[in-house]
Amino acid sequence: MTKNKREALIKLGAAKLADTLIELSSSSNEVYDTIERLTASSEECVKIFTRKLASLKRSKRIIWERASFDFALELERLLENLETGVKDPLTGVKLVAIFFEADEYIFNRCDDSSGAVGDVFTIVAVDLFSQYASQFPDKDKLEKIVLKLFSKNDYGVRDALIDSAAKYLPELNIRSLINYLQKKVDQETDESAKRHYLYPIESLAKQIGDANLFENTRIQNWGDLKVPGTIELAQIHIKNEEYNKALNLLNTIPADNEFKKYEKEELLKEIYAKTDDKAELKELLYNIFRNSHHIDNLDQYLKLIGNDKRDQVINDEVAVIMNALSLNYTDIEFLLETDKLEEAEEYILKWSDQLNGSFYHILIPFAKEMESQNRYLAATILYRSLLISILERAYNKAYSHAVKYLIKLDKLALTIADWKDKMSHEDFHDLLNTDHGRKSSFWKKYNQK
Repeated sequence: MTKNKREALIKLGAAKLADTLIELSSSSNEVYDTIERLTASSEECVKIFTRKLASLKRSKRIIWERASFDFALELERLLENLETGVKDPLTGVKLVAIFFEADEYIFNRCDDSSGAVGDVFTIVAVDLFSQYASQFPDKDKLEKIVLKLFSKNDYGVRDALIDSAAKYLPELNIRSLINYLQKKVDQETDESAKRHYLYPIESLAKQIGDANLFENTRIQNWGDLKVPGTIELAQIHIKNEEYNKALNLLNTIPADNEFKKYEKEELLKEIYAKTDDKAELKELLYNIFRNSHHIDNLDQYLKLIGNDKRDQVINDEVAVIMNALSLNYTDIEFLLETDKLEEAEEYILKWSDQLNGSFYHILIPFAKEMESQNRYLAATILYRSLLISILERAYNKAYSHAVKYLIKLDKLALTIADWKDKMSHEDFHDLLNTDHGRKSSFWKKYNQK
C-alpha cells in the first residue's frame, strides 16, 4: 500500500477505521483474528489460544492437500496471536508445548504432502518456543519439558526442538540431554530404534562443538562418516578454530568426488581465508572458476589476484572455452556476460547439433541476447532448437510458442545473407513439413498468424 493511501486512511480517523474493521470481521476470519490479537489482554490471549487449539483437536474435518496451505495459515495465525498477546516466558513455553502435543490430532486428519503444516511446527512453532525458552529462568525444568516433548515424537516435527536446543539451553543442560539420550541408545537392541536417539545426539554434539562426540555418534549410526558426515565434522572443527584438523579431514574426500563438492569448496575457502593461506586460496578459486565459468566465480578470483588482470583472465578462459570438446551452457552465458559476442556466436554455431530446446529457460535469454546484438544466425539456431523441441515432443499446449518461434524465424531469415554451413530457412521449412507436416493444429495456428 502506497504512502499516500496510508496518509489518507490516517485522515479518516480512528473511529471510522474501527467501524470498518468491525464490519469486515463479520465476513473475514483473518480480520476477526487480527482484531482479537490487537485488543485482547494477555489472559484473554491465553483463553483464545487454548479454546481454538481445543477446537482443532476435537474437529473431525479432513484437510486434503489442496486445503493444507490455508490450514497452515490458520495454525500460523494462532501462534502469531500467542506471540503478540503473551510475553511471560513460563506461560509461553507451556502453551507452545501444548501446541506441539497437538501434532497427533492435526496430522491424523491432514494430508500434508505439501509440507506446509509441518513447516508451521518446525519453523514457526520452534522459533516461538526458542524465543520464550531463551528467557525461561529454570533451565533444569526447561530441559525436562523438552525431554517430555521429545519422548513422543511420532510425526518427527519435534526433532526441530532438539535441533534448536543451543538457542535456549546452556551447554550443561545439553550435556544432560545427551546423557539421557545415550542411555536410551544403550537400552535399545533394535538398530532402527537406536537411530531415533543417535540422530539428536549428533545434532546436540554439533551445537556444542563436540567434534569427538559427533564423529563417534555418526560412525555408530552409519558405520563410517561418509562424505556428509565428513563435511559436518569439518564444520565443527572450523567452528572450534581447529583449521588443520578440518583441512586434513576435507582432504580425505577424493578430488573427483562431486557429491557435496560445493560445500567442501566453501569450507576450504573459509579455512584458507582464516589461515591467510593466499596461495592455496588462489589455486582453489582458480580451479572453481575453471570448472564453472560463472561470472561470480570470476569476480571472487579477481578480488584476490587484482581486477587489473580481468582482461587477461577472461581472454585466457575464452580460449579454453573455444577449444572445449563439448557444449556447456554456462560457457555461453559467460561469453555473453563478458561481451564476447563474436565468440558466443561461433560457439553456438559450432555446437548447434547439441543444443536441447527442452532447456527453454536457458536458451530463450540466449536467443533474445543474440537477436538484440544483431547476431541473427546464432539467434536463428537457438530459436530453431526451441521450435523443434516442442514439435518433437508433440507438446500441444506449447504450440502457440512454437508458432511464435517459427514466425520469428521467418523474420530473421530476411536479415541473413550468409547461412555458412547451416540449413537455409527454405530448407528448414521443408524439413518441418517433412517431419512434422501431420501436426495439423500447429500448422493451423501458424497459418492463422
